Amino acid sequence: MTSLSEKPAWKQRAVERSLRSAKLRAEERVQRFLDAAQAIITEKGTTDFTVQEVVDRSRQSLRSFYLQFDGKHELLLALFEDALSRIAEQLRAAADGPKDPLDKLQVTVELLFELCRPDPAAQRPLFTDFAPQLLVTHPSQVKIAHAPMLSLFTELMELAKEAKQVPADINSRRMAAMVMQTVMFTAQSAGGTDDETQNAITASEVWNFCAHGFARG
Repeated sequence: MTSLSEKPAWKQRAVERSLRSAKLRAEERVQRFLDAAQAIITEKGTTDFTVQEVVDRSRQSLRSFYLQFDGKHELLLALFEDALSRIAEQLRAAADGPKDPLDKLQVTVELLFELCRPDPAAQRPLFTDFAPQLLVTHPSQVKIAHAPMLSLFTELMELAKEAKQVPADINSRRMAAMVMQTVMFTAQSAGGTDDETQNAITASEVWNFCAHGFARG
């Protein structure tokens, strides 16, 4: 027997359609703000812009902006998370190629290195300006932003463990995090040259270090 407090099915359907429509409109507004901010960053080569500039470029209202974001920091964070999510997708696509688990890890490590190393021809202020500040002021947000990438590296480490290509007693997630951080930090510090050889560190060198370390087995 239907309770008197339950809504009729037609009313539930109407409410669900209304909510879906409102959600789609909100997603469209958010995307327009993100696209506007990204266009400004690309033009200026910096994250030094105002909320009003983003609002004007998106042709939306200031009120609408603050319905979607708390402020400029949250907008930049959304752009940063979106960029890292796209990188994770690139890495996953690259890892899908090889069959051998260690080969999957190698192409993923080397591609991540190349994507993270400084490129004088490409201005990436989200990574060169915003990310270092975020790491100091909001480390938990950095952790959340890197979650898709960490998930991929953990999966690859698990495959290597199942294939008995890495020690069975390793913690796949912790090992994945260490490899990821080593690759990204080394890449971002590779703008200069190696003091010993006067040659820039290469992706294959980073892979060899991650895969074999420096101690004799």
